[in-house]
Order: sequence, then structure tokens, then C-alpha cells
Amino acid sequence: MFKNLMVKDFVSELASNSPAPGGGSTAALAASLGSALSSMVFNLTIGKKTFNELNDEIKQLIFTQLKESAQSKEDFLSLIDKDTEAFMILMASFKLPKDTKDEIAVRSAKIQEGYKGATEVPLEMADKAYKAYDYIMTACTYGNKNAISDAGVAALMTQSAIEAAVLNVRINLSSIKDEDYKQRVKKQYEELVANGVKRKEKILSIVNIEIGC
Repeated sequence: MFKNLMVKDFVSELASNSPAPGGGSTAALAASLGSALSSMVFNLTIGKKTFNELNDEIKQLIFTQLKESAQSKEDFLSLIDKDTEAFMILMASFKLPKDTKDEIAVRSAKIQEGYKGATEVPLEMADKAYKAYDYIMTACTYGNKNAISDAGVAALMTQSAIEAAVLNVRINLSSIKDEDYKQRVKKQYEELVANGVKRKEKILSIVNIEIGC
């Protein structure tokens, strides 16, 4: 399981001539780091004077989103391996026999199934990463101002994860023959990227104003 590797070992494996882990797993790692930074900001906020001055509704929101960001961190780590597994299933489909018409038909169907599986995982990743903006915004707005740059980095990592995941969606989508499926997925990922950019920019605007230089 790649998620259990030491950072140095993961990076070395990433740099090797093995096709996995690759860009999809890297996107998942980036998303996990973004969620981890959000958790850090919340943990550096709870119990501080400014936190105690917040109303009960905002305090509860912070507690809730701390749990969400902590869970997302783990979910994204799991997607590191899930992305690799989907890729390996796709690769295995190319090794199926193709000596008869029936075998060719089965192999072709499995390849298409594999491409869809390899598309769905990074699409799930991008969708989940986009939702992480909810708690990044909370961290940015109500979090410890001494850690607001970390909320900004969380936004940057999150958008990088979204766009990196979408690249992996697109490269697999290009080999899928189901045009209805392709159009549906294309609409989804275009919205995720465009809306993600807007949310990232809004967060960075708050961060930059707060930092002030």
C-alpha cells in the first residue's frame, strides 16, 4: 500500500520507471495535505482567546469541520491506492486473450470497463477535493490568524489536486467510446475546475488581505 510508505520511499517510487503510483496518486496526496493543513488550522484555533469569543454556532461549525477535514485526510490517503488499483485493473484487461471473436469482444468490453474505472476514481477525488473548500473557507475566516497562510496553502493544494485529478480523468476518458458518458463526465469536471478556481481565489484574497504584504 503506497499510502503507508515513508515520504522518501513514496517519492522514490514515484520517480521510478514503474507507471504506478503516478499522477492520480499524487493528486490524492495533494488533497490529503490540503485537508491536513485545514485540520491544523482548526487545532491551532480551538481553545484560543479568539475562539472563545466566537458564538456557539461558529464554534460547533469548527468542531464539526475539524472532524470532516480529519476524515477527508484519511479518505484521500486511501485514494492513493485506489487510483493505483484502478490502473492495474485496466492494465490487466489488455493482457486478456484475443485469439477468437468472442475473446476479442470480451477483452474489448473489459478494456472499456477498465477505462471507466480509471476515470471514476480521479473524478471522485476531484469532487471530494472540491467539497474540502467548505472547511478551508471556515479555517480561513475563523481560524487562528497566525496560521492563515496555512489555510491559503490548503486552498492551493486542493485546487492542484482537483486539476491534477481532472487530467487523469481526461486521459482515460479519451479512450472511452460511450459518448453520453464522456459528455456527462466532461460537464462535471469542467464545473469542478471552474468553480474550484473561484473558491481558491476567494480564499487567497482573504489570506492576502490578512497577511498584508
